[in-house]
Amino acid sequence: MADVINLKRFKKRSEREQSAKQAEANRARFGRTKAGRALDERRKDRAGDLLDQHLLDQHKPDDGDAS
Repeated sequence: MADVINLKRFKKRSEREQSAKQAEANRARFGRTKAGRALDERRKDRAGDLLDQHLLDQHKPDDGDAS
């Protein structure tokens, strides 16, 4: 005969596992030092600057004011 399982226990265990996964993700996302966040910000800015330098057409569009 098959084993009888308590569905409430199964549900609670499943919720605890989901909560633990969410907590781990939050620790990775928010548990950082100020220096680490600043470093990522500088890297992001540098990547944006490098991308902007490789644009072929860098002039601004005219406003239609041809004086």
